[in-house]
Amino acid sequence: MHARHVLLLSAFLLPLATHPVLAQQSAAKPLPDLHQLMREVQQHQKQVDEARENYTYTSFQTIEEIDASGQVTKTGSREYEIFYVNGHQIGRLVKKDGKPLSEEELRRQTLDVGQKVNDAVNTPAGQAPAGSGKAISIRHLIDLMDMRNPRRESYRGRAAIVFDVVGRKDADTHGIAEDASKKLKGTVWIDETDRVISRMEVTFIDNFHLGGGAMANIEKGSSIRLDQGLVNGEVWLPTAADVTMVVRVFMVKETRQHTVEHVSDYKRFHVDVEPGKDVKTILDKLP
Repeated sequence: MHARHVLLLSAFLLPLATHPVLAQQSAAKPLPDLHQLMREVQQHQKQVDEARENYTYTSFQTIEEIDASGQVTKTGSREYEIFYVNGHQIGRLVKKDGKPLSEEELRRQTLDVGQKVNDAVNTPAGQAPAGSGKAISIRHLIDLMDMRNPRRESYRGRAAIVFDVVGRKDADTHGIAEDASKKLKGTVWIDETDRVISRMEVTFIDNFHLGGGAMANIEKGSSIRLDQGLVNGEVWLPTAADVTMVVRVFMVKETRQHTVEHVSDYKRFHVDVEPGKDVKTILDKLP
C-alpha cells in the first residue's frame, strides 16, 4: 500500500480505538503474560523469515554529522537494495550521495555481497554469520531485560501490547549484543494479532565500552528507533529507522551521527541460492 494511503487509513482508524465502546472492550480483555508473549514472538519468527525471502525493497538512508552544539556539519546519503537469504538480511549499495557507484565500487560491492550471500547460505537462520559476532534471539534479549508497565495501545490502527524494558545490570551476558543490553532502556510494541515486534525504541542510559573502552565508547543518550509494518497483508518488513549515535573512538575523537532510514518500493523477489553459486546470478534477478 502506498505510504500516503497508509497515513490516510491510519488517520481514519486511530480515532476508533478511543471510541467509548471499543475502548471498554479493549480494556476488559486481559493482557497476556509478557514472557509467554515473547515466546510466541520467537516462535513466529521462522514464519516471518520465510515470508521475507519473497521480497526485496529499497532502503534510503540520510546520514548527518553533528557537532557538539547539535548543528549539522555534513549530510550524505546511501541507497541500498535489501533482500533476504536463509533468514539473513543482505544489503547491496547502489547509490552514494545520489550518484550511482563507479565501476570499481560496483566490483567491490559485488564481491562484498557475494561473501555475505555465501555466509548466509551456510549459516542457519537465527544465527549470526561468521565474523559478525554472536547472534542474540528476541527471546534471549528479553530475558536479559526487565519488562515493565504492560498496556494495550492502538498503533497504526492495530492493537498492540506495549511494555517498557530496562537492561538488567546483573544479567550474565556474553558478546557485544548481550553486553549492550545492560545499558539500554526503552519501549517495545508487539502487534497483538501477528505476534511480531512492530516498533522498538531504546536509549543508552550509560556509556557502553567496546573493547574495554580502548577501541570506542558509545555515549550515554545514543538512541535507536526501529519500525516494521505489514506489507501486502502477508509479511512484516522494516518501514523506517532513526538512529542517533555519539561514539568516542580511541578515547580521543568523538563522532556524532544521526541516520534516518526510509523504506519503500517493496517488490516480490525470490531466487534459490546454493553454496558457491555465482552471486551475479542472484543480483541480476533483483527487480
